Amino acid sequence: MYSTGDKPGKGHYKCTNCGEIIYLDQDTDTLPPCPKCRMSTFTKVD
Repeated sequence: MYSTGDKPGKGHYKCTNCGEIIYLDQDTDTLPPCPKCRMSTFTKVD
């Protein structure tokens, strides 16, 4: 599980609260709060 502020690498991440998918396109990108529900925990999806 990943949290807002983590730098988990590029890929798709799914909010554990609402299911919103966000994409990080750089290895140095930081996970933001979920743009839909503002929660802060994510799982990686492929």
